[in-house]
Amino acid sequence: MQRRDNLTHFILAGVVVLGLTPLMVVVAAQAQITFVSNRDGHVHPRLGWPTAEIYVMDADGGNQQNLTNDPNDDWSPSWSPDGERIVFSSNRDGNRDGNRNNYEIYVMDADGNNQQRLTDNDFYDSAPSWSPDGKRIVFTSRRDGHFIGDFGLSSEIYVMDADGKNTRRLTNNRKRDSSPSWSPDGKWIVFASDRKGDDVNYEIYVMDADGKNTRRLTNNPHYDSNPEWVNSPFSVFPVGKKFTVWGWLKQLNR
Repeated sequence: MQRRDNLTHFILAGVVVLGLTPLMVVVAAQAQITFVSNRDGHVHPRLGWPTAEIYVMDADGGNQQNLTNDPNDDWSPSWSPDGERIVFSSNRDGNRDGNRNNYEIYVMDADGNNQQRLTDNDFYDSAPSWSPDGKRIVFTSRRDGHFIGDFGLSSEIYVMDADGKNTRRLTNNRKRDSSPSWSPDGKWIVFASDRKGDDVNYEIYVMDADGKNTRRLTNNPHYDSNPEWVNSPFSVFPVGKKFTVWGWLKQLNR
């Protein structure tokens, strides 16, 4: 009888360990912070100003490291849900958007290795954000070609697979939609837009992940932008882990 109880305890302990392993991975990823800085001294080869790089540091500010180390500008880093990769935007490729190099979407390992370009066109792609299941990346692009008077091209929200394939446009209007961010369950995307009619005044909007059912969340005469959905350790891991302790905890969090 005691041997059977010990076996039961061993099995339960194994289930707990398997269930909590994703939690430990996510917590480890959250122990680091990625950010942008122009401290390295690189100067843009054509424009002559200090360029931005992607850095990472520990949560207490220690162990700060330059991940990109490139003479061009690197911006808008976003972690993959498992903490293994970082997606970002950069103008290093040389494609032209008017009279300047445009930005493309890139991805790299969390240590800065294996930097790869995901988009390749003559228009501005920026502000990437990883979906909670790690399968898709939402971003802003000017590739649609809508002109808005003296303000140049409008920007729209797009989504693509994490490998850069199957790009789809989610918004379609002659204003600027920008700064998309996923909800923790991957069902919605929040973003900023000046579609209200004022080229200066941005409001916060939310839509379904497929671009449908857009709703405005803010309504005031001031500038509202850069929305960011909170991601807790209990909500960033892919849905579907239902037969582990992790899945049970995730259900409680809904």
